Amino acid sequence: MRQYFAAKADYPDTLVFFRMGDFYELFYDDARKAARLLDITLTQRGNSAGAPIPMAGVPHHSAEGYLARLIKLGESVAICEQIGDPALAKGIVERKVVRVVTPGTVTDEALLEERRDNFLLAITAGKTSYGLAWVDLASGRFLLTEAATAEALASELARLAPAETLVGEDVAWPRFVTELPGLRKRAPWHFDLETATRQLCRFFGTKDLSGFGCEGLPLAVAAAGGLLGYVEETQKSALPHLSGLAVENAADTVALDAATRRNLELDTHASGRNEHTLLGVIDRSVTPMGARALKRWLHRPLRDHATLRQRYRAIAALIEARRLEALRETLRGVGDLERILARVALRSARPRDLSTLRDGLAQLPRLRADVDGADSPLLASLLARIGEHGDTAQYLAAALVDQPPALLRDGGVMRTGFDAELDELRTLSTNADQFLIDLEAREREASGIPTLKVGYNRVHGYYIEISHANAARAPTHYTRRQTIKGAERYITEELKGFEDKVLSARERSLMRERALYEQILDDLNVNLRALKDAAGAIAELDVLATLAERADALNWVAPEFDAGAGIRIVRGRHPVVEQVRDDPFEPNDLALDESRRMLVITGPNMGGKSTYMRQAALIVLLAHIGSYVPADAATIGTIDRIFTRIGAGDDLSRGQSTFMVEMSETANILHNATQHSLVLMDEVGRGTSTYDGLALAKACAVQLATANRAYTLFATHYFELTELSAQYSGIANVHLDAIEYGDSLVFMHAVKEGPANRSFGLQVAALAGLPKPVIGAARRYLAALEQQPATAAAAPATTQAALEAPRQMGLFAAPSAVERALREIDPDELTPKAALEALYRIRALL
Repeated sequence: MRQYFAAKADYPDTLVFFRMGDFYELFYDDARKAARLLDITLTQRGNSAGAPIPMAGVPHHSAEGYLARLIKLGESVAICEQIGDPALAKGIVERKVVRVVTPGTVTDEALLEERRDNFLLAITAGKTSYGLAWVDLASGRFLLTEAATAEALASELARLAPAETLVGEDVAWPRFVTELPGLRKRAPWHFDLETATRQLCRFFGTKDLSGFGCEGLPLAVAAAGGLLGYVEETQKSALPHLSGLAVENAADTVALDAATRRNLELDTHASGRNEHTLLGVIDRSVTPMGARALKRWLHRPLRDHATLRQRYRAIAALIEARRLEALRETLRGVGDLERILARVALRSARPRDLSTLRDGLAQLPRLRADVDGADSPLLASLLARIGEHGDTAQYLAAALVDQPPALLRDGGVMRTGFDAELDELRTLSTNADQFLIDLEAREREASGIPTLKVGYNRVHGYYIEISHANAARAPTHYTRRQTIKGAERYITEELKGFEDKVLSARERSLMRERALYEQILDDLNVNLRALKDAAGAIAELDVLATLAERADALNWVAPEFDAGAGIRIVRGRHPVVEQVRDDPFEPNDLALDESRRMLVITGPNMGGKSTYMRQAALIVLLAHIGSYVPADAATIGTIDRIFTRIGAGDDLSRGQSTFMVEMSETANILHNATQHSLVLMDEVGRGTSTYDGLALAKACAVQLATANRAYTLFATHYFELTELSAQYSGIANVHLDAIEYGDSLVFMHAVKEGPANRSFGLQVAALAGLPKPVIGAARRYLAALEQQPATAAAAPATTQAALEAPRQMGLFAAPSAVERALREIDPDELTPKAALEALYRIRALL
């Protein structure tokens, strides 16, 4: 318990798995917490201060499953192992914490989602800006950037979705930071810039950080230093796979804020069905590392048209070569080399990791043959990065058996013929079976006991077993070793000598295998950087092959970029809706340019307005990750950001109503959209009263069209807004129509020029299943409203003057007592004493 308390003192807020024999034990509050979280038995042991010590434990050989459950719950675990040799220890075996498993630092295969990155993030704060550094320890990527505003920080957090986040405890962080899962507050000195710079230079073996391009990013460097310190503190081992820093520049990407990522349903859907997301449609990656790379591409669309054109050309070359299926079949045999190499670097790779690495490297000649000759500079560059690695593949093939066991401790990992010393020790162990057969035959003949048996168990070793009925006939040179039910077990000098020799050979055989295995890890680490680069190139090749397969299978086309302004899409389709609906999808055109920057979209609910808007944004987004797009043709100008204001919902935990959420998102767009931004606005102003909502919708539309001048799709049910096209240049009307056919409503889903002439609200309500009496009553009320004169109760007038007139009664229309009292005061007539009395009177009224 003294050992345990010493370990626990260093990790007071972390569960300690304390190794005792074949179990990891937890004590006191750790035991109570683990018993509750893992649904394991809480027991008691020993005594402390007159009370039993609470204890719970898990078997060490199945600890991974329990660790995985704890990590998913956001817990961290310190692994305290026996580091001394029990056979040589005097007294209690020495124990110490060998690593700390946290949500952001896990690398074990069983603890990770294979198709998702697992980021550990650190954030530092300046006066108005923020520094970010993040690492994926399971692949070895170490990156940093800076966010100029809180909104930019929120956007980065939505993109990265970190498993664990480190922040300074001395900063008043925004709520969207404090609500992050796996938030860990650290002392401010962990993020000191000077210390961080020295620490990073020491770790990477450089004089300064200029080679990484981050000298002008002090907040990000401070975050990187704090991050590195935490990783070294938890891993307690060398980290050779973290070979450098990479800077991500926000200006290189098409920015997407958190609301846009959510509204466009890039990789999450409200229903939880991933097939209804964009990633669910395009992700046909055959390697886990390719799937992770594709998701990174999707959440970080690029603005560099040259890079994107290279990707289009690579996709075209793969399709034209007609070897796409062969390439994808070869990739299936590669495995998750990125994460395997990370475990090699951390020296936690298991035998089957190395066999997967061996088999993956063996596929490289076929991979080169599948791609070689394709007319694409990008593919040629990827092949150069992948390299040959034939020597490494042959080395692993010579060293490892075809199907190694899961754990090194089981033995049998190394191939016969790889090491002469190991072969000799194994031969000694193998010949033991024949020796025991011969010994049993000799002893039966010498003793005259036909039922005599020679056996072995792990506790007592080798023995000669004689039944109780024949025990009196046992030779005098037999020494009794164990009594069991129905028999006696004996040992002889000959058998004891053989036992010592064989068991020693087995133990030395396992020790030799361990030494050889460590040497293999050493040899792989010598070539680690080249192997990591090859794994990254293979992941990128998998992404390109995936996008080529999707383009070919779904009849998508390569978009074009125009240095000028505008977005032109011919017969565009929604990539997700087209795949999940049974009916044929109706394609639609979109044209936005300098003379046509805003489309006011009208039409019935369920008519397809939201689909039309989203498909435009998704086509633009796909084009900027280097993918073909669902259209007959697409030409896209310069785009810097995509904004969306779609849907409505309360955020009650933050005290925000539906309308407040809507206005907050709208405010963000109006403050940040530029003439190169694509903006989707759906039903702005519907969360408040008719006139307030109409006034806000009009003001927002005019601001976007005249001040921001963004490319805007503005869907609305306020038909009054269709008059904006006559009042402002750059605004045009389009609509989606529906036709009444008998009692039913047929949605055409076709976008046509001009405004809609009606909203079909009652017909849609009937389709939704409202009771017929309610629909009938609504029709009567509507008829009565339509017959009323243009009074304050009538539908709002459509002229600009009428829109701007204050026709709606204010919330505080009746003057309050305070207002009346203020109106009665004439400041010019007040003496100082009278003014003071008036103030007291007004205060009393309040």
